[in-house]
Amino acid sequence: MMYFVLGVLAPIILNLLHLVVGVYVVTARGNVMSLGFTGMGFLTKTIALLWLTWLGVSIVELDYRIYVPLLTFFWFFTHLVEAFVIQHYMGKNVPKNLEEMQI
Repeated sequence: MMYFVLGVLAPIILNLLHLVVGVYVVTARGNVMSLGFTGMGFLTKTIALLWLTWLGVSIVELDYRIYVPLLTFFWFFTHLVEAFVIQHYMGKNVPKNLEEMQI
């Protein structure tokens, strides 16, 4: 059960929260501010991944051969989903005059 909670649910919930804030930043603050948020998100997600790894392996004493691949797979998969969703909203947020200048 702890493999599912820490290895599957935790990265999905954390990346979903990051996605919601990222969509808000893109739509409310613009694409440039979103790039800054993405850079900061890289640091916070890395810290969270390291913390979840430490929590699962050291504190809960899960088998690292099962837990770490499970955690990193779901972390990476939800990260890709987040990237495509944010890219979609960034594309919709381009000003019309700049869009007309593109080839």
